[in-house]
Amino acid sequence: MTKSRIAAIDVGNDSVKALFGKADFELNIPNVIARDTEDRPVIGIEELNDKDPLEGIHIRVHSPALNDNNAIYRVGNLATKSDNATELDPGSSKSEEDQTLVMLFATLALDAVRAENGELFKKSNQVIDANYTLGTGLPLREVKEGKDVGYRSQLLSSVHQVEFLVTPKYQGLKVNIRFDQVKVYPEGFAAYINLVMDKDLNIINRDLVDKRILIQDIGGLSTDIAVIKNRNVDDDKAQGFNLGVSESLEAIREEIRTKHGVELDTRRDVVEVITKKQDRNHIMVKGSRTSVHDITDRILFELAKKQYRHLRNVWQKNSQTEICYFVGGGAMVLKEYLKTLNNNLDGYNIAFFEDEKESIWMMANAYYKLIADFDRKNNQVAAAKDPQSHQEKKAAKK
Repeated sequence: MTKSRIAAIDVGNDSVKALFGKADFELNIPNVIARDTEDRPVIGIEELNDKDPLEGIHIRVHSPALNDNNAIYRVGNLATKSDNATELDPGSSKSEEDQTLVMLFATLALDAVRAENGELFKKSNQVIDANYTLGTGLPLREVKEGKDVGYRSQLLSSVHQVEFLVTPKYQGLKVNIRFDQVKVYPEGFAAYINLVMDKDLNIINRDLVDKRILIQDIGGLSTDIAVIKNRNVDDDKAQGFNLGVSESLEAIREEIRTKHGVELDTRRDVVEVITKKQDRNHIMVKGSRTSVHDITDRILFELAKKQYRHLRNVWQKNSQTEICYFVGGGAMVLKEYLKTLNNNLDGYNIAFFEDEKESIWMMANAYYKLIADFDRKNNQVAAAKDPQSHQEKKAAKK
């Protein structure tokens, strides 16, 4: 019998962050796809197999959950080099986009084909059967609209297949993905879990546990503001908005193209210009280092004003709030602008994560904590019902 492997996956607008097993393997893949044909040009199979698979993800995806079934894609870094690369559009629902599922399945398949999982998953005639216990999430707005139910059902009800085409090391392999369990968490609640609990869900931040706090999670396509009191998210007061950083990043990219004639391939390239440690807000134009501060400051300051307005409105309705944490990739982009606004205006008690990786990986880490705890409790219940069978399964794992 194929064993189930834990997977915690955050399909973020900028990239997919994933943790597997005992959190001993992680993946971070740009959330970019491009439709492609079955054969893509490469210089010899030997050279192909010397490359990193993550640099050449080329797959066919079969799933009844997809609107466009059996389509072929370049994914991640390989897709960023394509003229027809697509990223999630502002205003779209993550739970209803093929791109979300394509990225999810591709990430799972890249874990399943690893040699380290050879004893865990059954392989026959180049086909790997992989079972997962998945923890993932959706924006608060989509969960409040009930879209998590259909999303979860789509994943659980089918077998999803990823076929590796011209991909380094994995060419010709197919992965059949099945889900034993799927948990879909609201992103704001997940952020709270990560703030106050360790990987075993023991409380690590007692100062925050009983405080009334807001968590403003700024993503690419949406912003969630979770209202936490009595250790729970107040569903009625929590807010989700169709306002992320993607539209502003697109505006910056377009203005740089128009003004300087420089084409930045993806939003991720724009983020790098804005956040890099050296020469921040500078690009190379015909070999000369050129400032784009005027463009980035104007557009991002306008977005920060809108985000700050949302903070002010939610705080006014929850006047006993003690602190607001800004999290997510968008918060890293807007951090200095939001701090400036707050210092000049209301002076709320706000906080950011100075550790960039901690902020960006917050959702994936939270999903991992939650799904690992669910799996642990599930196993305890199974052991109580059938001790002998549980012992046999434990012995089989050794």
